[in-house]
Amino acid sequence: MDAQLAEVRALEAEIAALRRACEEPRAAGEDSWRAQKSLREMYQSDSEGWASSKDLRSHLGHLESELRFLSTLTGISIRNYSMKTEDLTNTEKKEKSIMKVLQRHRLSGNCRMITFQLEFQILEIQNKESLSSVITDLNIIMEPTEYSELSEFVSRAEERRDLLMFFRSLHFFVEWCEYRKRTFEHFKERSGPARRGVTSLQPVVCRDWEAETKRLHSRDWSQDQCTKEKYPAAVHLPEGAASSCMAVRSTCQPGFELVIVWRVQIDEEGKVLPKLDLLPKAPQQALKLDRNRVLETAPLSFRALLGTLGIEAALESLIKSLCTADYD
Repeated sequence: MDAQLAEVRALEAEIAALRRACEEPRAAGEDSWRAQKSLREMYQSDSEGWASSKDLRSHLGHLESELRFLSTLTGISIRNYSMKTEDLTNTEKKEKSIMKVLQRHRLSGNCRMITFQLEFQILEIQNKESLSSVITDLNIIMEPTEYSELSEFVSRAEERRDLLMFFRSLHFFVEWCEYRKRTFEHFKERSGPARRGVTSLQPVVCRDWEAETKRLHSRDWSQDQCTKEKYPAAVHLPEGAASSCMAVRSTCQPGFELVIVWRVQIDEEGKVLPKLDLLPKAPQQALKLDRNRVLETAPLSFRALLGTLGIEAALESLIKSLCTADYD
């Protein structure tokens, strides 16, 4: 509480100093008056209505509440933030009516298990008719992760200087990775009661991505059709549940294996979509006897199954098709 009061008093002192600066006469000349006017316009809207420290504390509490809500909603938390400004207004007569301010921002935070640091510059240009802002530079630093897909995406976001795309795509990328991990763990678990409401754990999809992702997993576990039996002996996660691969092996038919490769891709526009592929493996003798080319066409059949059943139900069907004899 003492720390909050100290911060409130520091803000009050800063506001009082700015008010005094704004009320001083134009003795320092035209350029000084322009700077004072800029400060007045910048802080007037925030300082108005803060008649007492109680009002300011209430305002700060409201901002903190909104920040917590946004962190909960998006999974993105900002730990440190700083900003510096520089007045680039030209003193020439022909540009006296145009004000230019360069803002240098620096922040660090995380989106669940992925941490990042951002440094970017915003140039604000204001004239008598309009105010415009543009990001002139963006630098993104990501701590090393096992998600190789992020490196190319980060370079693309830096090149386009697109902050909105970075935060939006990072949010949905993490959602899909966590959903993939939960799904792999679900099939690896030992037998137990069915979990209700699994559908609510799937990533939330918005706008342009809705139709494509609905096609993939809108029917997953509908009407509480969750599995009561898991497959701990058949399902293998060689690189852990957070990896992109899951192997299914039959203990009754050695040599037969189905490898599911589940990637999370970010396209040129920042859209995040899952891509699942099936890699069947079988003994050489079985391949020679496969006259109907079942193993050869299995990847295409798996894609069709995904479009019909959705991700979880398609994986369930795939595991059962290989391990039926193991669980009879």
